[in-house]
Amino acid sequence: MKNQKVTFENKDGHKLTARIELPADRKPLNFALFAHCFTCTKNLSAVRNISRALSGEGFGLMRFDFTGLGESEGDFADTNFSSNIQDLQAAAAYLEEKHAAPSLLIGHSLGGAAVLYAAAEMDSVSAVATIGAPADPKHVTRLMTHGLDEIKTKGYAEVSIGGRPFTIKKQFIDDLKAVDMQGVLKNLRKAVLIAHSPQDNIVGIDNAAGIFKAAKHPKSFVSLDGADHLLSNAEDSNYIGGVIANWAKRYIPFKEDEKPDTHLQVVASLSSEEKFTTQIKAGKHYLTGDEPESYGGNDFGPTPYDFVSAGLASCTAMTIRMYADRKKWKVEEVNVHIEHGKVHAEDCGECENSASAKIDRFTRVIELKGELDEKQQQRLLEIANKCPVHKTLLSDINIETRLKR
Repeated sequence: MKNQKVTFENKDGHKLTARIELPADRKPLNFALFAHCFTCTKNLSAVRNISRALSGEGFGLMRFDFTGLGESEGDFADTNFSSNIQDLQAAAAYLEEKHAAPSLLIGHSLGGAAVLYAAAEMDSVSAVATIGAPADPKHVTRLMTHGLDEIKTKGYAEVSIGGRPFTIKKQFIDDLKAVDMQGVLKNLRKAVLIAHSPQDNIVGIDNAAGIFKAAKHPKSFVSLDGADHLLSNAEDSNYIGGVIANWAKRYIPFKEDEKPDTHLQVVASLSSEEKFTTQIKAGKHYLTGDEPESYGGNDFGPTPYDFVSAGLASCTAMTIRMYADRKKWKVEEVNVHIEHGKVHAEDCGECENSASAKIDRFTRVIELKGELDEKQQQRLLEIANKCPVHKTLLSDINIETRLKR
């Protein structure tokens, strides 16, 4: 995954900051644009997880900070729902100029309402996904209950949202009143996915019902049962990211995968935001590697040593299968269990002292199911040692390293 930090100008000339995530070692098949929740930023962990899931499925994705939030310029107090739409349009224009116009819009909370509204005016968009979105943008005023009277009398008030102070002006409230979301939904001719948690205590599940009822087919609903509004649990954001990616492919025309920009078979890509979570492309296949949380990772995928063990296990199983098939032996199933015998966190600390360096040990247990006598089982055990990966691990290995120019 390639992660690029970019800036672009909105309608008022403010520089907005964005991150564009591209799949590892391939050109994106389509682009998606993400709108974060009210007063949130593009760097919310849930947003990053969803972005990673999309890029892992071949999408390029742009997530940005609305005016006055995160790293973007401007005064949040001067923004409103209409300016959010304009920011989305500016982001889409930047994508179209630098890469390709977005075909998928994703919005979280008020950002979900914004993408529904913006999609109606974007011809390039074929699908829209909302997460915890209100059926009516005016719903957001419930977060300002204690400041509404002051806003009406003074024209502005400082309100606490998510434990942080924000100045809200009367023009923000007035702008929300002018939004006809039901009218937009009834005339929206795009595929719509509505994801919502029944336990969402910020934007209730009845909002999902309101959007679903007003939207035209094709429309889909996904329950995020047990999730909170901000998708604080990484499992929830990773899940819905994968759901959106696979759902969108049904409604978005995908181009053929273009050739990678390297002749090497495997590419691993790790951005500065992701700790150790690494996007891997092996041939035409996409994987995620990581480290356990106890070692500072996110535990979103196998460790590097897990991949080595997996290579040995799969190669062993294939080698046994090919031999058994050639001999016409009745082997119904081969299971190969591998355990790596050295804790990987100790490796670097000991590699400098050859006298105390440990030897890697892979313990391999082979399980054979079928009509095999003792002699056949022993022969297949011998054949396991002829696995090419087994031979590679036992041979002298030369690793050539160079910088890509």
